[in-house]
Amino acid sequence: MTDIQLIILYSLLAGSTIFLGGILSHYFGDHVKKGLVKSEIIHGSTAFGGGILIAAVGLVLVPEGMQAFTLIPIILCFSAGSLFFFFVDRYMEKNGGTMAQLLGMLSDFVPEAIAMGAVFSSNPTLGVLLAVIIAIQNLPESFNAFIDLRTRYSTRKSLFILFLLSLSGLGSALAGYYFLADKPMAVGGLMLFSSGGIIYLIFQDIAPMSKLKKNWIPALGASLGFLVGMIGVQVLA
Repeated sequence: MTDIQLIILYSLLAGSTIFLGGILSHYFGDHVKKGLVKSEIIHGSTAFGGGILIAAVGLVLVPEGMQAFTLIPIILCFSAGSLFFFFVDRYMEKNGGTMAQLLGMLSDFVPEAIAMGAVFSSNPTLGVLLAVIIAIQNLPESFNAFIDLRTRYSTRKSLFILFLLSLSGLGSALAGYYFLADKPMAVGGLMLFSSGGIIYLIFQDIAPMSKLKKNWIPALGASLGFLVGMIGVQVLA
C-alpha cells in the first residue's frame, strides 16, 4: 500500500472510535439504571478520559513539540493554547454550558492526526503509533463528549456531530502529509498549543466533573487512563 492509502486507512480507523464511543454512551445512558454504580461509571469514565488526555500531553504532544523549539517559543506556544481555551471556555459557559470533553477530544485528536500524516513518509512506525494512540484516546473521550452534547442537542444530532468529527482525522492527516511533512516547527507548535489548552481544560472542567462525593473509586480512572497511554507508547514504540 502507498503512504496515502495507509494514511487514509489509519486515520479512518483512528477516527471511527469517536462515533463508536458516542453509540456506547447512548446505549449506556438508556439501558443502565440510575444508581451509585452508574454514577461511578460516568465519573470514572470522565476521570479515565482525563488521564488519557494527560498521557497524550505528557507522552506524545509535549515531547514531540519540544523537539522543534528552544525555550521561548515553547513558552509562547503552550501559553497561547492555554489562553485560547480559557477564552473559548468562558465564552461557551456564558452561552449556556461547557463542552470541555468535546474540546479536549478535538484538541488532541486534530494535532495528533496532523502529526500522523506529517511523519508518515519519513517514519511510518511513528505514524502507526500515533494512529493507535488516537484510536484508544478517542473512545472514552467521545463517550464523555456525547454526554456533554446531549445537554444541548438531541441524541440523533449528537451522534451525527460525532460522526462528522470522526471524519475530521482524515482531513487533518492528509493536510499534515501534503502541507506540513517538511515543516516540523509548525507541527511542533500546534502540538504545544494544543497541550496548553488540554491542561487548562483538564483542571478547569474535566477533573472537577469526575469527582463523586464520598466516593474515591472514580479517581482511579485517571491513573488507569494514564497507564493505558503509557502501555500504548511502550508496546508500540
